[in-house]
Amino acid sequence: MTGNNVRARPRRPKEPVAPKLPTFLTEAGLPETELADDGIYLSTRYGALDLSEQDAEDVEFERCRFQETRFSGTTIRRASFADVEFTSCDLANLKLYDSRIFNVLIDGSRMTGTSMTDCGLRDVLFSNCRADLSSFRFARFSNVVFRDCNLTDANFQGADLGGVRFERCKLTGAQFSNANMKGARLSGCDLYGVNGIQSFQGAIVPTADVQGLAFALASAMGITIED
Repeated sequence: MTGNNVRARPRRPKEPVAPKLPTFLTEAGLPETELADDGIYLSTRYGALDLSEQDAEDVEFERCRFQETRFSGTTIRRASFADVEFTSCDLANLKLYDSRIFNVLIDGSRMTGTSMTDCGLRDVLFSNCRADLSSFRFARFSNVVFRDCNLTDANFQGADLGGVRFERCKLTGAQFSNANMKGARLSGCDLYGVNGIQSFQGAIVPTADVQGLAFALASAMGITIED
């Protein structure tokens, strides 16, 4: 049925492209836990192995699965993660600089203090992650979803968030100063105490979430709210 009075149904937001993994993955052993500069790791499954407290450059992971793997405290510059899954991993204080993260799922993982500074993220789903104190400063996002994540005191300063959805996330105290949020969508989020409220111009926020933003806006304008 068509007509001038018929309203088109709103399009459902597109889900990030899921990682494409082969049926068979080579099981990683101890040699694969030592990250080498310019190392390339393909079609590999990492279990509860320790890749923490390392420093490497130009490392590529493609079509890999990490399950209960530990990356805590590791620093990688110019990393590439393509078609990769992280499940129940320890990524706390992992530092990625100037890196590419495409077609990636990060689920049920610890990301406290994780830093993805100046990184490009496309088709990435963060699900059920504890990512408090994480940093995405100056990162660029395209079709990225944070779902049911704790992002308390996370830092999105200067990030391009136009391609991001925050769904049912705790964003208390998160920093958005100088971020581009035109087109970013937030739903069911705790927004009390967010910083950089001026950067929310162009963001899409449902009525139920507006109260948290109102308190942040009042605070930024020096308004005292009394009962």
